[in-house]
Amino acid sequence: MIKEIDMMGVYLSPMMGWIAVTILLWFGIRAVLRRVGLYRWVWHEPLFNAALFVIILSGLVIATM
Repeated sequence: MIKEIDMMGVYLSPMMGWIAVTILLWFGIRAVLRRVGLYRWVWHEPLFNAALFVIILSGLVIATM
């Protein structure tokens, strides 16, 4: 069963929590990939970043279900 997140009396969807965690992981992974030099081989950086975000988010959602 999906539970809401109570934030000072405002009920938020669990998706908000997953997105917050995903953003933190996404920034960390992007920094590592940039330091390693992977972005030299990426054709379209914004598209790659969007796909990376979706992959991390879906992995988190599946892992917590």
